[in-house]
Amino acid sequence: MQEHTIQTKRPSLIKFAWLSIGTAVFTIALKLVAYLLTGSVGLFSDALEGFVNLAAAIVVFITLKIVEKPPDDEHEYGHDKAEYFSSGIEGTLIVLAALSILYTSIVRLLNPQPLEQVGLGLTLALTASAINLVVGQLLIRAGKQHNSITLEADGKHLMSDVWTSVGVVVGIMIAVWSGFERLDPLIGILVGLKIGWEGFQIFRRSAGGLMDVAIVPDERAAVETILNNHAADGVTWHALRTRQSGSRRFIIVHLLVPGAWQVQEAHDMAETIDAEIQAKINYATVITHIEPVEDPKSFNDW
Repeated sequence: MQEHTIQTKRPSLIKFAWLSIGTAVFTIALKLVAYLLTGSVGLFSDALEGFVNLAAAIVVFITLKIVEKPPDDEHEYGHDKAEYFSSGIEGTLIVLAALSILYTSIVRLLNPQPLEQVGLGLTLALTASAINLVVGQLLIRAGKQHNSITLEADGKHLMSDVWTSVGVVVGIMIAVWSGFERLDPLIGILVGLKIGWEGFQIFRRSAGGLMDVAIVPDERAAVETILNNHAADGVTWHALRTRQSGSRRFIIVHLLVPGAWQVQEAHDMAETIDAEIQAKINYATVITHIEPVEDPKSFNDW
């Protein structure tokens, strides 16, 4: 059995967590002022989600600090799985925020109230949305680049907040224009349902990671292509198994080689295959098991 880990170390992502925290604090202030000026329950729901953004950003910061710790005696494979706990907490917070938004919106639906100072309030809300748009895209890009589910989930959360805010603003404008005051809480209900679904999706993805979900199909196909390309060298394979742990990818495969090969020859071939896989998939740990192709027992996967 041979294990080979790529030497590339993921750079620190803490700066993105600080960016997320700062953005959450600033946009909360803008949205709360917008709500206080207008009295809109739609804007209130939008501001409440801002507090969820802040809580999530703090969780992201703590999680990345844990993930970036080096392996130790109790965690020899590192601390990458902490990312799944982070996104699970974020999903839970989002669902709780959705329930609060639904409650507030239903109360306002039963007791509608007129909106005030709409122009200034909507300007502040749109400013907050523009900030979230820029930061959300930065977090998603960094998350994909560095295989961080934590940053990617946080970025997608902010992008959802952007579309939520736009919907709230448009709905308030229509409510003011038409005089239909109940449209504002109806929009709040739709926002609550949308946010709740988003939280559920994030939570489900986190649970998948904790259950050792396999690498994505495109990555597995790339591994299989590399393995198949060595058939001309007399190498076949079986028992390919994969799993994800935060940014890391664990790939285990049995290599079948001619029994007449020397140990050094089989070792060199495994090293070549390992290097090709790691050049294709970042942060990969490849474990290969060399077996003689002539032995029937070699095909016992387990």
